[in-house]
Amino acid sequence: MLSALVFGFLHLFVYSGPYEFQRLHIFLFNLCAGGTIIIYFTQGRGRLTGSAKAFLMIAVTYAILVFFNFYLPSVVLSLSLAGLVEAVRIREFSLFPFGFFSPHEPVSRKFHQASLLCLSLGLLFSTAVVVNNEYLRLLSIPKLELDIFFLGYSFPVSLITLSVIFSFLDRSGGSVTGVLKETAFWTINLGVITFFVFILMEQFPMQIVVTLFLFAAVVMTFILYYRLGENIQQKNFLSSGVCFLMVTAISGIAYIVAESLPGYTPEKYHWLLKVHAFTSLYGWNLCGLAVICRYDDFPIRLHSSRVIILHWVSALVLAPMGYYFRPAAVAAVLAFFVLLCLVLFSSRSGEVKE
Repeated sequence: MLSALVFGFLHLFVYSGPYEFQRLHIFLFNLCAGGTIIIYFTQGRGRLTGSAKAFLMIAVTYAILVFFNFYLPSVVLSLSLAGLVEAVRIREFSLFPFGFFSPHEPVSRKFHQASLLCLSLGLLFSTAVVVNNEYLRLLSIPKLELDIFFLGYSFPVSLITLSVIFSFLDRSGGSVTGVLKETAFWTINLGVITFFVFILMEQFPMQIVVTLFLFAAVVMTFILYYRLGENIQQKNFLSSGVCFLMVTAISGIAYIVAESLPGYTPEKYHWLLKVHAFTSLYGWNLCGLAVICRYDDFPIRLHSSRVIILHWVSALVLAPMGYYFRPAAVAAVLAFFVLLCLVLFSSRSGEVKE
């Protein structure tokens, strides 16, 4: 996670030539760290299994190959990763996701399976885009870009975080709450798929409509979790995470609106895109992954309020500024190092302060 953040700022210190540090920035966090933690959480062994270790090693190799534009071997590794994820998913759930359509399947398990399925499909779709753009060139769509599809690796991490959130709601509320939870599941999943389609079609008005629906689903999730979620220490971190998610939704809507305005240039609103990206990766996604890593350890010895404040300052202020200014980049890396140490390695014994 920390190395991913470093690569997000490395362009200020090192000339990369024809290579994109941003690819490693995204891959190391979402695919390597996020994907490994998803498999770790799915298998529930309390340790990294052989499958999780294999995923991590292959994913890191894949990230390095794509960074250096070695696409042919990366295709083989991407397909291997997709097969590994599907093997884990089928073992835990089923070949066809029947659970999505079952009223008896907890929404948390639906989000969990959706996370695994999205991870494997994301790998397959990215592979298809690589093959098309670099070799076959069958489709010529302006938005059919590698880096756009590589961003899709963030969605499985979001879904596994939502799975954890809804796991604390499985036994809460009545029939109305059940309908709202199901509505949130389908709105978020179908909404993101539809949003990607409209990105490819460059339909800005429809992108705004879909993001408004997604924002409404996020707000509804926050209200449900805040009112009905179990009152435990994890709630502080996950509530903070959903607030980060709302910030990313608002900044995403703002950027889409900006794209449709006269006089728009990518350089003019680049700062807004960076606020959106850092609050998504190192705000929302980090909350979920941190809770998953310590899932069986809570309560842990730390002052939650101070840690959450440090997290917000780091993700919303220092990290976006760090993309443009060296001192802020150094401060952001140091702040996240402290944050990760506190959240991932704090003792679970003794008195816990809130």
